[in-house]
Amino acid sequence: MAQKQQILHQQRPFSSSPRSYSSISNRPIFLLSRNGLLLLLLALFLLLGVFLPWPGSPLLLLPNKVSSPSNATSLSSQAKSEWRDYTLAQAAKFVAKNGTVIVCAVSSPFLPFLNNWLISVSRQKHQEKVLVIAEDYITLYKVNEKWPGHAVLIPPALDSRTAYSFGSQGFFNFTARRPQHLLQILELGYNVMYNDVDMVWLQDPFQYLEGSHDAYFTDDMPQIKPLNHSHDLPDPDQNGETYICSCMIYLRPTDGAKLLMKKWSEELQSQAWSESIRFKANDQPAFNLALNKTAHQVDLYLLSQVAFPTGGLYFSNEAWVKETKGKHVIIHNNYIIGYDNKMRRFHDYGLWLVDDHALESPLGKLQ
Repeated sequence: MAQKQQILHQQRPFSSSPRSYSSISNRPIFLLSRNGLLLLLLALFLLLGVFLPWPGSPLLLLPNKVSSPSNATSLSSQAKSEWRDYTLAQAAKFVAKNGTVIVCAVSSPFLPFLNNWLISVSRQKHQEKVLVIAEDYITLYKVNEKWPGHAVLIPPALDSRTAYSFGSQGFFNFTARRPQHLLQILELGYNVMYNDVDMVWLQDPFQYLEGSHDAYFTDDMPQIKPLNHSHDLPDPDQNGETYICSCMIYLRPTDGAKLLMKKWSEELQSQAWSESIRFKANDQPAFNLALNKTAHQVDLYLLSQVAFPTGGLYFSNEAWVKETKGKHVIIHNNYIIGYDNKMRRFHDYGLWLVDDHALESPLGKLQ
């Protein structure tokens, strides 16, 4: 009997009594417990997080992902190569929120103006929708170094050393590509708002995009309109021309908006051969021609003058500004030529935000 009990004991090395568990036998059971599994999964996620980009990263959209440019002090050659391959479709998909992209086009001399504009956009909580169309590689690399995924370059790249002034051939070359960029984004199915970066947001402009029109735009004339002015395309003047600004546009991905962009591109191509200095100076005359030629096919909406005043009104009519205080939404620093003159005017009117509020921009302090 004693021998039989000894054999049974040898066949059952672990007793059902908890007191008989050794510390070694307890370890695998601990790892399989609920808390043990949670700790194991947490360690795995932390390990993966070090080596893989986060799910929303633009790097996941690239064919050959770079390791972590956002953590680098400067972009490596590999990272630069990846951003050169970054496409407009990838970039728009990354930044779009609620089907909307906010676009600006920038060359490297205007990076301080981009930062100033971004601060004002960030204050209205719309910065994550912003896509910077870089006109040169310096801008592409600088923005994506500071703010990965928010800049894309659509070749060919322009000269990065020159701050083109309004009316120059370089300025025309810079702005003439605008309708093609906007059309591509519309073809991808997104709403798109375009802004020049010599603008400052004081309020959220999206609340003023009433209805479901194809295209929204602003008047560039400084003459004061009634507060309840018509939202139709203004009648042409005695020369048969309208003066709509091409620097603040909102478009829905409709056939009408696409038609307008195509017509604008056609007008720019035809005007490139014009002998008229006015037509070769900038893209705005061609935009107005396109508006007038498609007005019966496109649902157009003129935005409120008091909310979106031209620089020729806001910076020249102090009495009007006081009377309409609190109603201004986006201020456009136009009706003045020259990089330094624009910056000086922003300083004079308390609209240069970079010096004291750079950290409010996604780009931070630019060197």
